[in-house]
Amino acid sequence: MKFLFPIFLFGSMLCAQTNHYEISFDNAVHHEAVVQGTFPELKTDTVAFRMSRSSPGRYALHEFAKNVYDFKATDSKGKALHVLRPDPYQWQVLGHDGLITIQYTLFANRGGGTYSQVDETHAHLNIPATFMYAPTLEDRKIEVDFKVRKDLNWKVATQLPLVSGTTYWAPDLYYFMDSPTEISDFSVREFEVEDHGKKQKVRFVLHHNGTEEELDAYFENVKKVVLAEREVYGELPAFDYGTYTFLACYIPNASGDGMEHRNSTILTSTRSLANGGAKRNIGTVSHEFFHAWNVERIRPKGLEPFDFEKANMSGALWFAEGFTSYYTQLNLCRAGIISPKKYVEGISGTFNYVWNSPARRFFNPVEMSYQAPFVDAATSVDPVNRENTFISYYSYGSVLGLALDLSLREEKLNLDDFMKQVWNTYGKSEIPYTLGNLQLALADYAGRDFADTFFDNYIYKSGMPDYKVLLNAVGVTLAQNAEKPYFGAAVALNGDGHGEIRSNPKIGTPAYVAGLDKGDEITIINGEGFPDGQQFSAYIKGLQVGDTLKVVFNRYNVQKETNVVLAPNPNYRIFLSEKEGTKVSKKQLQLRNEWLKTHE
Repeated sequence: MKFLFPIFLFGSMLCAQTNHYEISFDNAVHHEAVVQGTFPELKTDTVAFRMSRSSPGRYALHEFAKNVYDFKATDSKGKALHVLRPDPYQWQVLGHDGLITIQYTLFANRGGGTYSQVDETHAHLNIPATFMYAPTLEDRKIEVDFKVRKDLNWKVATQLPLVSGTTYWAPDLYYFMDSPTEISDFSVREFEVEDHGKKQKVRFVLHHNGTEEELDAYFENVKKVVLAEREVYGELPAFDYGTYTFLACYIPNASGDGMEHRNSTILTSTRSLANGGAKRNIGTVSHEFFHAWNVERIRPKGLEPFDFEKANMSGALWFAEGFTSYYTQLNLCRAGIISPKKYVEGISGTFNYVWNSPARRFFNPVEMSYQAPFVDAATSVDPVNRENTFISYYSYGSVLGLALDLSLREEKLNLDDFMKQVWNTYGKSEIPYTLGNLQLALADYAGRDFADTFFDNYIYKSGMPDYKVLLNAVGVTLAQNAEKPYFGAAVALNGDGHGEIRSNPKIGTPAYVAGLDKGDEITIINGEGFPDGQQFSAYIKGLQVGDTLKVVFNRYNVQKETNVVLAPNPNYRIFLSEKEGTKVSKKQLQLRNEWLKTHE
């Protein structure tokens, strides 16, 4: 969310028109909050109040209005006002005397980055999911009083500036909507980072059921992540109020998520630090903090201005989300949190998902980005064919980021310096970029021929870079498992001891060619019962490429037969070359160390 609000204007804003909210949590045990909003100095007879349909950082629609009830509106004298409902998302209030107070109850019970959650452990608030707003008053200052449960020892953590007590303020609607808030009995750690003589504070707020010692150890890794990512760009962003806040909830009732915001991020997980979270949750820290540069300030033009009334779409998510995903694990390696071996081998899963997907024949990375409103925590009741038509722009962009980084290194350049250039051109000045701008930026950095080749072959088309050569330059091997057999669909045991196909077979795979489909129940293979008690994948591994399986299966309670001819496994393995005895030259090792910033 773009925010250009000079701090020196704060004094004058105190006298400007201000909308006031307060939110209370007396019935938190039943996941309810009561919200009250007061809107003075109104000039029109009818004022429309809305619940947002979208949320900063998300690209799909989310119908937050469904969780609102018991709406009331009164004037300055407490007189009930007439309310119209022209559509599911708004309440039109008529006949006021210059001031309207609204009040409603919110049901909130999903603790992640998109929705809100209220219970007796916390009030975890995503602002668009919580507060109604008046679109015609979007430029007004906002004050909000969070009525904390003192009996539960609640405190407030947010990127909103403090007025006093539990009252905070925002310069306008957009900043307010982009400011998630955690209210709980949390712990805080913080440290200062200095850039060009200016100190900024990084706070880590953690609501969890663990110990202070666990938080201390985890915070050391958080600091390493912050500093590793700062090194990519050469500096931190200038946070609006000199502070960046991680809002982490690692509790059983949360939903796993991460959501970036301008000066803060939401981090939620059911995994405690003691139960695997110390290792597994740190990746979300890495990903979301990188967004403080890439997406929050280096921002696609398609997301500006953010529209709270519809889905928000951009063709650049392969860069905004995907390149961020590339740096997520890379920076954990550079920070010393994971080993080079673990980092390199960890690329394999994403690599196989992208390059073995038939979806590339339908959509390039730009068009995959356009799919975000349908896949970004979106819901649908009709079956879809995502296995064959969609590759996540997170994953697609991540492996393209790898290819671009290694390709630049062949030219004695690197992706870090390109990201710095994009940051200096578009991020620091907060000029939203287009795809054409990115291509020109790459041309300025690496030459027009290099940029045109990359964009023409891999962005506007769905070509696959020569990873074998690129990885070999840094002493990493790319190999396939062609000697192993491949079926082409996920099969799992059902309650009858038979095998049910649980995914759409991928186009061109043995299962697809044989006419098998999702939901088919395999009962007999080559005259014998389905291998009950054995994983189907393990059963297939015991066979040979070219073996024919005579499969008997049920579809819609009708018995059918087909022949499946096992094909070579298309999956790749990525590993440090020395792992399997290949000698790595000094030059390869030097290039690897420069890439991973290690000292082997």
